[in-house]
Amino acid sequence: MQDTKTALIIGCDHAAFSLKEKLKDFLISKSISVHDAGTNSEDSVNYPEFGIKVASGISAKKFERGILLCGTGLGMSMVANRFPHVRAALCSDVFSAIMSRQHNNSNILVIGARVTGDILAEAILNAWLDTPFEGGRHQLRLDQFDNVNDLI
Repeated sequence: MQDTKTALIIGCDHAAFSLKEKLKDFLISKSISVHDAGTNSEDSVNYPEFGIKVASGISAKKFERGILLCGTGLGMSMVANRFPHVRAALCSDVFSAIMSRQHNNSNILVIGARVTGDILAEAILNAWLDTPFEGGRHQLRLDQFDNVNDLI
């Protein structure tokens, strides 16, 4: 049985199934354990089901980080960011992936399969995996995320 704290959880809808499979292979080639939350084909599905599976795993601290993929990435981002302690970042370039980790400590990477090519998606994922959170003043800002209900 894999240790979910060191495993990465990944999920997608039908539009991103092919990209999910390619990114899974990339992760496995880097010796990263992957928990696949589905979908498992290109048959049409409702993306929130898979966004919920991944985001709830992160929110419940069963997994430290996750990846969500759909056609544009927009829907998955919206679903995931409804969960406490989830910081899902839709990234379409390497710089955004780096900054989402350095400044925002993103714990879910979201990529749009219909707007991001395979090679770029792999580069985005690699940068996101390799970039640490800087902490410091950025942690103070993230604390505000976690206390948003106290602020409104």
